[in-house]
Amino acid sequence: MTSLAIFGAGTIGGGVANLLNARGLVSRLVIYDRNHDLQEAQRLDILHTGKEIEISTDPDEMHTCEVVICTAGLPRNPTVKTRADLLHTNLPAAESCAQYLKEFSGILIVITNPMDIITWHLHSLTGIPKNRIIGFGGQLDTARFSYTLSQQGISGHGFVLGEHGEHQVPIFSRLDTPVSENKREEILTTLKGSSMEIIKGKGATEFGPAWHISELVRIILSDQRICIPCSCILEGEYGITGCSLGVPAVIGREGICKIEEWDLDSWEQAHIQAAGMFVSGLCKSLDREVE
Repeated sequence: MTSLAIFGAGTIGGGVANLLNARGLVSRLVIYDRNHDLQEAQRLDILHTGKEIEISTDPDEMHTCEVVICTAGLPRNPTVKTRADLLHTNLPAAESCAQYLKEFSGILIVITNPMDIITWHLHSLTGIPKNRIIGFGGQLDTARFSYTLSQQGISGHGFVLGEHGEHQVPIFSRLDTPVSENKREEILTTLKGSSMEIIKGKGATEFGPAWHISELVRIILSDQRICIPCSCILEGEYGITGCSLGVPAVIGREGICKIEEWDLDSWEQAHIQAAGMFVSGLCKSLDREVE
């Protein structure tokens, strides 16, 4: 029996729960949301699919699950300029999740924004080993990058590293076609605004995140051991320490099996260092606040 818990049953949490059930990736779910009416509605909606699945709404059972997904907190809206602006708004939700993970021995996936800083904070709060806490965002940014490249007729498989936010770093040096710095900056600007276009039109991003989160769960549970971009606790990789940041990582049943250190060109190196400085600065400030 494969068990998974979702802490926060809103648009993303509910969508992920439904996809995991529809894809047959889990046989038991723990769904928790502080809005108990929403929590019950999501539980019933999934059960009404007719697929056999056991669903609990008791958060005290979270620590028994193989995977926990923390997606509680407020999402971006048109008045929130960047994900980093949500830090103090969403800290209480993340800290509430941490209370239920005291004896947790599985894999924690962090969705709550600002995801990189929340990943670092949950690592500090819970003591979960760094290989068993994965920040989600790089897969989605990478899909948006690949879409943008295809729209512009640029071939090759795109990856996005760095922060899941304003300091994301699209990797151009691994593409089939050279891309000028001016074009890179133009594409980077497009990527930074890609989610807000959806948020303004329908209120929240939904299908893309839910699909890629379900894929991350599949990769973990089936021990795929493939390299994907995700936020990892860094201890010197890429010359960065004191934060969680998007890097290429081999993911399998034990979580982060290996962080790959790619050769980056000068533009990419400058941008990932800037991302590291920005995120680590926020992490240090947060660490001082909670001391």
